[in-house]
Amino acid sequence: MDMPEKLIRQMEQAEETAEPKMKQIDRTVDHNQWKVIRAFQKYKVSDYHFAGSTGYGYNDRGREILDLVYAEAFGAESALVRPHFVSGTHTIGTALFGVLRPGDHMLYITGKPYDTLHKVIGKPGDGTGSLQDWGIHYEEVALLDGGAPDWDGIRAGMTAKTRVIGIQRSRGYDWRPSFSIAQIEEMTSFVKQINPDVIVFVDNCYGEFTEEQEPTEIGVDLIAGSLIKNPGGGLAPTGGYIAGKKELVELAAYRLTAPGIGGEVGAMLGTLRSLFQGLFLAPHLVGQALKGAVFAAALFEQLGFESHPRWNEPRTDLIQAIKFTDERHLISFVQGIQKASAIDAHVVPEPWDMPGYEHPVIMAAGTFIQGGSLELSADAPIREPYIAYMQGGLTYSHVKLGVLTAIRNMMDARLL
Repeated sequence: MDMPEKLIRQMEQAEETAEPKMKQIDRTVDHNQWKVIRAFQKYKVSDYHFAGSTGYGYNDRGREILDLVYAEAFGAESALVRPHFVSGTHTIGTALFGVLRPGDHMLYITGKPYDTLHKVIGKPGDGTGSLQDWGIHYEEVALLDGGAPDWDGIRAGMTAKTRVIGIQRSRGYDWRPSFSIAQIEEMTSFVKQINPDVIVFVDNCYGEFTEEQEPTEIGVDLIAGSLIKNPGGGLAPTGGYIAGKKELVELAAYRLTAPGIGGEVGAMLGTLRSLFQGLFLAPHLVGQALKGAVFAAALFEQLGFESHPRWNEPRTDLIQAIKFTDERHLISFVQGIQKASAIDAHVVPEPWDMPGYEHPVIMAAGTFIQGGSLELSADAPIREPYIAYMQGGLTYSHVKLGVLTAIRNMMDARLL
């Protein structure tokens, strides 16, 4: 590897520093891997469950078993796992439209949600079919300084019409901690004391298998996520999942297809093997990505940059945020991550007006699955403060190479 000797020494020092954290991640991987295997064993998964279906997809036993395995692994009553979800945003939108009705109130208690959800929420009368266009009222409670929930604000924001409490587990494009399972449990308990019938929904993207429990194991009613993130294990070609209370998952299924049809149909079009195998691999690959994030944090902290979370802090999602001093550092970093990719390493990312985002975005995505963010990728809105959000990495070695190449790219540009 053509890297300066000084950088190699810094790499070795970062790994030595982070070794205790790496061992902790290994223990989490073991727990989650065994949990997933037990789910496979409980439902007697066999190779005939990998056979595809066509047309309506009636009586697709593989699809039915996949739902059961996901529900078991996530500690939920029911699950809906489909390649028909085109993105995490589509999956989240399906879940919300499934359980909300005109006149209902939805309150997000973790501040402004991820950029791509803004258009799903919409504005009253916007004509796009957004939640607010359908007469669903929306409010959000900003987080306190440091990223803690505003308990007084949450209590004041809940009304008799509040049907859904929204929680975003991951940081999104914010310089704040992602929420741990323990924090989500505290939030769930708090709102349920105010209204036991309120539906607690968690956007679980980037969080699956980073801890030993999932939100549905600690009282959350409904979760959703993308299969080209954590649970797809780098093999799922597309898709998403919704899991939680049986009646709520059924309502989401009616939104995905049609009332009266729900999850009883849907040809899986040859995806079953990759969805099963991806779930099997997911705990290990999430562990690889987490180790890469810890390494990145340790190394960039040595170089004098701020990282969030820091290398030794708890992790509850894949995302590693690194704060740079100006736009040039940010762009050079992201372009360096692209240079280390196995796919499209020759492509030079540039900021562009990406659909669903409010600012130009630069994105490194040399992935086998387009947009697959369990694979090593990095993106950032071009706005102050200049923060890069790195996530994923199917192998720890690849993340190391990506981080070192990004630093070398910054050195070559005389930014370090």
